[in-house]
Amino acid sequence: MSRTFAYCRVSTSDQSTDNQVGEIQAAGFAVAPQRVIVETVSGSVAAMERKGFARLIDRLESGDVVIVTKLDRLGRNAMDVRSTVERLASAGVKVHCLALGGVDLTSAAGRMTMGVIAAVAEFERDLLVERTQSGLARAKASGKMLGRPSKLSDEAKMSIRTAKAAGASYGALAKEYGVSRAAIQRAVALP
Repeated sequence: MSRTFAYCRVSTSDQSTDNQVGEIQAAGFAVAPQRVIVETVSGSVAAMERKGFARLIDRLESGDVVIVTKLDRLGRNAMDVRSTVERLASAGVKVHCLALGGVDLTSAAGRMTMGVIAAVAEFERDLLVERTQSGLARAKASGKMLGRPSKLSDEAKMSIRTAKAAGASYGALAKEYGVSRAAIQRAVALP
């Protein structure tokens, strides 16, 4: 007899999986409370590296069904989602995604739909990376300082270099200036 599981994930602790659980119930799936797996973990973590998802995988048997509200709940990118769905399909587990009309991602139509959506998502992500890199390069070329401002003034950096040349330790200088040893090392390394 097949069992139905719901996998609900949010990225931060100030978010809730309640909406996802509600969407799954509203779609007509009867999921026993002990079969609703919820976890808070970044979407950048691969599905198989998530503790809650790994526990779910251990519980699944052939014929079971896993329901997610959106494709991005299953993985960090198109490749991760595809490998996760393929792993589940090879174990005889069906995967339904509500955002795709409840289609079974392990069926021929589901694999095709997921492939198209995953390709578009990957393309959009690549465009975002390109735009970000282009914007950073443009800002750098126009002389903007990128990154966090230094806690040390130029005068403090000169004093640090002088003190270090006179034999002061990185630890002592870090304590004196109230910064990390790494900040002192960067100040000393400056030309």
